[in-house]
Amino acid sequence: MSFLSLAFAQPLILYGLLALPVIWWLLRLTPPRPQIEVFPPLQILARVLKPEETPHKSPWWLTLLRLTLAALVILALADPVFRPAKNVGSGGSVLALIIDNSWPAAREWDKRQATAERLINDAGDSGIPVILALTTDAENVEIGPFAAEAARDRLRAAMPRPVPADRHMTYAKIVDAIDGLSDTTLALLTDGLAGPDDEGAFAQLLASNIGRIVWAAPRSLDTIGLTSADNQPKAMIVKAIRPTSDTPPRQFTVHALDDKGRRIGEATGLFGAGVSETTAELKVPFELRNDFDSIVVEGENLASAVHLLDENSRRRRVGLISASEADQSQPLLSPLYYIRNALLPFADLIEAETSDLAKAVPELIDDKPAIVVMADVGTLPQEARTKLIDWIESGGTLIRFAGPRLAAAENDDDLLPVRLRLGERALGGTLSWTEPQPVAEFPAQGPFFDLAAPRDVVVRRQVLAEPTPDIVERTWASLADGTPLVTGAKRGEGTLVLFHVPPEATWSNLPITGSFVEMLHRVVQFSRNQGRLEQSADGKPATLAPYRMISADGALIPPPPDARPLVLGSEIPPVTITNPPGFYGGGEGVVAHNLLDASARFEPIARPGTNVPITEIRYAFDEQRDLKGWLIALAILLLALDSLAVFWLGGVFAWRSAAKAGRASATVAAMVALGAGLYVIPALAQNTDAKPGDAEAIEAISLTRIAYVLTGDSAVDSISRAGISGLNRFLIEKTALEPGEPAGVDIAVDELSFYPLIYWPVDPAAPMPSAAAIARVDAYMQQGGTVLFDTRDQYANGFGALGASPATLRLREILASLNVPPLEPVPPDHVLTKSFYILRQFPGRYADAPLWVEASLDAENSENRPVRTGDGVSSIMITAADFAGAWAIDQSGRPMLPTVPGNPLQRVYAYRSGVNIMMYMLTGNYKSDQVHLPILLERLGQ
Repeated sequence: MSFLSLAFAQPLILYGLLALPVIWWLLRLTPPRPQIEVFPPLQILARVLKPEETPHKSPWWLTLLRLTLAALVILALADPVFRPAKNVGSGGSVLALIIDNSWPAAREWDKRQATAERLINDAGDSGIPVILALTTDAENVEIGPFAAEAARDRLRAAMPRPVPADRHMTYAKIVDAIDGLSDTTLALLTDGLAGPDDEGAFAQLLASNIGRIVWAAPRSLDTIGLTSADNQPKAMIVKAIRPTSDTPPRQFTVHALDDKGRRIGEATGLFGAGVSETTAELKVPFELRNDFDSIVVEGENLASAVHLLDENSRRRRVGLISASEADQSQPLLSPLYYIRNALLPFADLIEAETSDLAKAVPELIDDKPAIVVMADVGTLPQEARTKLIDWIESGGTLIRFAGPRLAAAENDDDLLPVRLRLGERALGGTLSWTEPQPVAEFPAQGPFFDLAAPRDVVVRRQVLAEPTPDIVERTWASLADGTPLVTGAKRGEGTLVLFHVPPEATWSNLPITGSFVEMLHRVVQFSRNQGRLEQSADGKPATLAPYRMISADGALIPPPPDARPLVLGSEIPPVTITNPPGFYGGGEGVVAHNLLDASARFEPIARPGTNVPITEIRYAFDEQRDLKGWLIALAILLLALDSLAVFWLGGVFAWRSAAKAGRASATVAAMVALGAGLYVIPALAQNTDAKPGDAEAIEAISLTRIAYVLTGDSAVDSISRAGISGLNRFLIEKTALEPGEPAGVDIAVDELSFYPLIYWPVDPAAPMPSAAAIARVDAYMQQGGTVLFDTRDQYANGFGALGASPATLRLREILASLNVPPLEPVPPDHVLTKSFYILRQFPGRYADAPLWVEASLDAENSENRPVRTGDGVSSIMITAADFAGAWAIDQSGRPMLPTVPGNPLQRVYAYRSGVNIMMYMLTGNYKSDQVHLPILLERLGQ
C-alpha cells in the first residue's frame, strides 16, 4: 500500500488507528467517587488540612500525548517506507538482467550497481530467479539463473571494463538461457552509446518469450573521446569527438604527459553548436612533442579521453646530403627533390648549409638526426667518414642512394650494406640484350613484407651487388631477375640501407610513384624501436606482451589477469577484453593500442521498437528510507515524556528547599569536572611517556622489512639492495606478504631488532667488525633474529678446488666471536624444504652451494643451546651461493647478473629459496607441527 511518497509493508495494521477513539475514551474514564463518611473526632483536622483533590479527568495535553504515542506505535508496526522505489523487477517467471559494464559506465558505475541491485531485490522478494549477464564478459562466463543472493554477490564483484560492449554475444547467451521459459522480464541497463548493428542484436533478443522490458539509459551523454593525434611539422593535431546528441557549444582542454606523468603541453579545443567532431593543436617545440607519451582530456576520467602515443607518433629529424649542387631552375632534376616531398609529411628535414662534405656531415650529425640520407655520394673525407661511422654504430640509420658517383667509387664496407661491382648496369637499349626490369614481390625477411609490390615501376639502370652467401638475407627488395633493388644490414646499433638506383627519375621511375613514399616511411619507422617491434626475427608479425593498460576510468594500471599478448599483423587488432587498450611491448619499445580509432563516432543508443510493454527507469541510488526505526524512537521519547509528566503531576520534582537545589547544582558541576579530568589525564600521561625515537621505531615496525649489512663497498651494497628489492617483488607477486623497502644497516650503530632477517654479504676487503658490533649481532641472534651469511665464493677457487677463500676466512673470524650453535646442511625433511615451495636444494647465483642451518638437538640438551631458536627457527644461515646476485634486478625489472651455470630455471629456484627462507622466518615450524595431526585427531575421537 502506498500513497504520495510513503508506502507500508504491512498496511493491514493501519486499521489499528480506528482504535484511537476507544483509547481516548479509556484515558478519560475515571472510577466513581467513593461515599464520604465523616468521623466526628476528625472534624477539627478537616478544617485545618486541605483535603486531597482527585481530578475528574486527565489534562487535555496528556491525553493528546498518549494518543500520539499509540498512533506512532501502530504506524511503526505497519513498516512505513518514505519515497518507495517502483517495483519493476518482480514480474514474470525469471528476471534477465543485462548490464553494459563497458567504458562509458565507469563514470556513474555506483549508480548503475544500485539500480541493478534494486531490480535483484525486487526479484528476490517475489522468489524469482535472476539471470545476470555483463556485456564485456567472456563467452564462457556463467550467467545463471541464480538466486537473488548469488546474483547480488556477482553484481558487487563486477567492475567496468575499458572495452566496448559486445551485445551480440551477450544477447545470444541470454536467448539460450531463457529458452523454454515463458513471461521473462528483460532488464536492459545500457551505457547509452550505440554499438555496431544494435538493431540486429535487439531483434534476436526480442524474438524470445519476453513478457515485458525494463529500459535504463543515461539521461545525457557528455563524454569526449580522442580518436587520433597527428604530429605535424608545427604542432600535434589532436582529433576529438563527442556524442551527436550533445549539441550546445562546448570548450575542453587537452594536455600532453610524458612517460613519468608530467604535463608538458596543453591546448584548448571547441565544439561548435551541433558539431560532434573538432581538433585541438598542441603547439610546442619539436623536441617536446617527441617526449609525448599520452594525451588526456582534462576532467573526463574515462578510457575514451586518453590517447596513447608510441614511436609511430613521434617525428624524426632527418638530415639530407647531396654531392651535387641543386639547379634552382630545374628542381625536378635535383637529387633531393623527391626525397624532400616523400619525407616531409612525417619527418623534420634538415640540410647542410654547405656542399663541402668535410663540413656538411659533421654539422648534420651535431644536430642529432635519427636518419641521414645521402643522395649519390661517392667517397667521403676521412674525418667525416669516421664521425658518420661512430654515429651509425651508436644507433643511427644511414640511407644511401646510388648514382654515377657511387658507381665509380671504391667499396666502403663500413658505409655500405653489401659490396658493389664497379660501374652501373644498363637494362635495355641498342647495346644490351636485357630488357628494363619490374620490381618483384617484397621478401618476407625485409621491412616491406606487407607492402604491395609496385607493378608500374620499371628500372632501366642500377648498381649491382657482388654475390655473397648472405646477399639474400640483406636484400629488402629485388627486381624480377633477382638482382637487388634495396639492401640493408646492421652496423652496431644502427642500420645501413642502400637504394641501388638514384633518387630522381633518371635510372627508374620509382621516385615518382607512391611506393617510393611508402618505402621511405617504412625505413624511417624501422629506424626506431617501434619499427623493430613490428616484426620478429623470422619476418613474422611480432607478439607483444601487455605492458601498461588503460582502465575504464582512464588511469594507467598493470595488466589485468585476462590480458593476452598482442599479435601485430597487417591490420590493427581490435580492442577486446583479452587485448584491452594500453601499451604492449617491453624494454625495447612499446606499441600503443588505443580504444578509439580515427573512424570512431559516438551515437546515442536507440530504444528498441517493439510491442512488448517497456518500463523506463533512471540510474539512481536507492532513495527510499525505512521509517519504522524513527517512529519507534519517537514513541519511546513520548513514553519518557509521559512518565516525566506523571511524576511532575505527582509532585516528585518539587524541591523542598533552595539548599537541595544548590547541592544538585554542585553535584552536576562535580560530575562535569570529573569527566573532563578523565579525558585530560590520559592525554597528559601519553605526552609524558613519549620518548625520542618512538616515532621512528613505530615507522620501522609498521612493515616487514629485510635488512642487509652495509659493507662500505658501493658495488656490493647496491647488489644487496637490488637483490632484496627483487626478492620483495617476487614475494608480493607469489605470496600474501608485502615487504617494505630494503633496509641497509650498520651493525655497529643501527637498531637490529626491527628486522626478522639480516642478509650479510661477507666481503674480505671490508674492515673487520669491532667486538662491540659483533656483540650486538650476537644479542640480536639470541633474541630470535636470524643472520644469513653469504660468502659468495662457491667457485672463488675454481670448480672443484680445495681450500678456503678469503671470504670464508673472514667469515670464520666473525663467527669466532659469536655463540654459534652446531650447523648442518639443510636436511631433506627440514621445514625450509617445504615452508612454501617444495625444494631439494637452495641455489643462488651459483649452483650446488649448500645452505647451512642450526643442527637439530636432542630435547635433553635443549637448555644448553648457545643461541635461543624461537619457535624452531635457526638463528644463523650460511651459504656461498650469492643469493643477492641471483635476486638483483634493475629499474626495468631485468636481472643484473648472470647465473653460473646459465640454467634459466636456476634464477627461479633462487627466488623460491628466498620465499622459503622468509616464510620459515615468519611462520616458524608450523609445517613441522603437521606431523602431530594424526595423534591430535585420535585424541579428539576423530
